Amino acid sequence: MKQYELGEAELGVLRALWEVGPATVREVLKHLHDRGKRVAYTTVQTLLTRLEQKNFVTSDKSGLAFVYRARVTRDKVTRSRLKNLVSQLYDGAAGPLVLQLVKTERFTHDEIEELQKLINDLNDGE
Repeated sequence: MKQYELGEAELGVLRALWEVGPATVREVLKHLHDRGKRVAYTTVQTLLTRLEQKNFVTSDKSGLAFVYRARVTRDKVTRSRLKNLVSQLYDGAAGPLVLQLVKTERFTHDEIEELQKLINDLNDGE
């Protein structure tokens, strides 16, 4: 699987596109500001250009303002980054990471039900 290496600021801009959908620089900027991220218009523009150069986003230049769209899904980036994390911290074994998360993080009732379903499905597959 291709590694999805992104800086924190780049990931924030890509996350905005996942949440908003296709958007102009100004729309991405507003979304970031609405979430408490104080960045300049030119910074967002630079980050979108960089993401386009890395093939994480594409742009439609047919209108007055460029409209940017994510080329990769959140799921693909998540899977790649988790695989990298598991490799770096746990020598490729995912179980210890999952156990650490369960021990240290809070989960909603719905998330606990989903975890239980996944565990049950694993047990049924034996």
